[in-house]
Amino acid sequence: MTQMSVPWRPREPVKLNPLAALIAALATVLYRVFRPIVARLAPVIFWGTVAAIVVFVFAVALLFGFVDDRLIGAATNGPDAGFAGGPLTVAEIAAGLNAVGVWWVGLVKYLLWPLQYAIVRDIAIALGIFVFALITPAFAIWWERKSAGHIQSRPGPMRVGNWHGWAQPPADGIKLLQKEDTVPDDADGPLFRIAPYLVYMPVMVAFVALPFGSYWIFRNLDVGLLIILAMLGIEVVGVIVAGWASHSKWSVYGGMREACQMVSYEIPMGMALLIPVMCVGTLSLTTIGNVQDGGWHTWLAFRNPFTFGAAVIYFIASLASCKRAPFDLPEGESELVAGFLTEYSGFRWAWFFIADYTAMFVVAGLMVVLFLGGWNSPLPSSWATGLGDGVIGRAIKGVVFNGPIWFIAKAYLLIFVQIWIRWTLPRIRIDQVLYACVQVMLPVVMVLLLGNTFWELIPATHWFFRAISVVLSVIGAVLAISFLAVAAKGFLNRRREVGYLAVDLTPGG
Repeated sequence: MTQMSVPWRPREPVKLNPLAALIAALATVLYRVFRPIVARLAPVIFWGTVAAIVVFVFAVALLFGFVDDRLIGAATNGPDAGFAGGPLTVAEIAAGLNAVGVWWVGLVKYLLWPLQYAIVRDIAIALGIFVFALITPAFAIWWERKSAGHIQSRPGPMRVGNWHGWAQPPADGIKLLQKEDTVPDDADGPLFRIAPYLVYMPVMVAFVALPFGSYWIFRNLDVGLLIILAMLGIEVVGVIVAGWASHSKWSVYGGMREACQMVSYEIPMGMALLIPVMCVGTLSLTTIGNVQDGGWHTWLAFRNPFTFGAAVIYFIASLASCKRAPFDLPEGESELVAGFLTEYSGFRWAWFFIADYTAMFVVAGLMVVLFLGGWNSPLPSSWATGLGDGVIGRAIKGVVFNGPIWFIAKAYLLIFVQIWIRWTLPRIRIDQVLYACVQVMLPVVMVLLLGNTFWELIPATHWFFRAISVVLSVIGAVLAISFLAVAAKGFLNRRREVGYLAVDLTPGG
């Protein structure tokens, strides 16, 4: 038997991206300077940063409201009096600031002048959403590594940053930014390069219609639900393109699995979402969220047995939509090397994971709005009627009764459930994935949809309607408390688990 020889071709030297090198050098300097400080004051810095972000966002909202109500609302020269067609002149802004007693009018009036234009606000809000969409994957990746570590009786990442490995995701991002961006010789170059962005951009566009609160939304659309579902459906196109353009059988198998999985589970997921829409009678997500402000017993998941079942069906289908275990067949490492990601490297590889974790937040946020009260706390908002509309009253309402903080907290809790499931349940076969969808979930959701149709004929004031709602509310509360209790028990007993791996191996643990 003769051994076949492969012709040798000299390889071009790797060219480092100058921008990546500059970012890496700057990050290294900042890391060495702030690492000792963060190691000592990490919890204070973390929660202080969270509080500062909340205060900053609230202050920006108050500033926009001030420009609308106190400045534009008091304008007297007409809508075209200002420079470039704006409703305000600089003199009118100065007069409005003097009326409320602002002492430094000279500079403030020029800073407030651009805020009267909608395009300026849209750019500012879009940048805020983009930053949030980048922070969420970084935090979720760190959170998943730590959760996996505790589930497996080990500490998880600990060394980078010295405090529970907090700097591991930024370090990975900088590393991937400097890696060589390889494209296989037989791959379709343009499609191979554009595929990560075809996956990421639809997920980002979904934030346009995803409400964080009654007024905290980029565009309040009457068909917001359809926009988000459409964007989540387009995401699969990028995965298929990545698998096909790689010219690798493992990548093609992963792309085809994603196509079969996504097309199958979109049907029960969409039908499950029709049930809360049927209950409220609108596709507007802000309206659906606002009708659940009467306390946790008014959340749509506890309205009747059919909405409760629809919430469960949607959550399972959302796992398949995000390629999360036990439905992570498109990336099945034990079978397909890395699935559709096999031929990717560097920052393009990272974009796929950023898109996945961002999509996890989108599907979790959609479930929060449609089933779990949206941005409303478990307390009825009617209890806040005596707080007034002042700054203090609005702040208390936003923290205690309803606001973006509650929406983000609920969505992150659902992300944690997705992480928990990944490191608890094994991966199932592709035939089992399709069987569970077509022969189990689809018939069940059709029965739920039909049952909810007849249930809506019962008057909401009927005693049977209220009794079932109370029973489901109690069940939901028990499940939530049990869930938190199990998580707390595992966290408190993490050092008493089996084996020496449960012991913290580095300082700061």
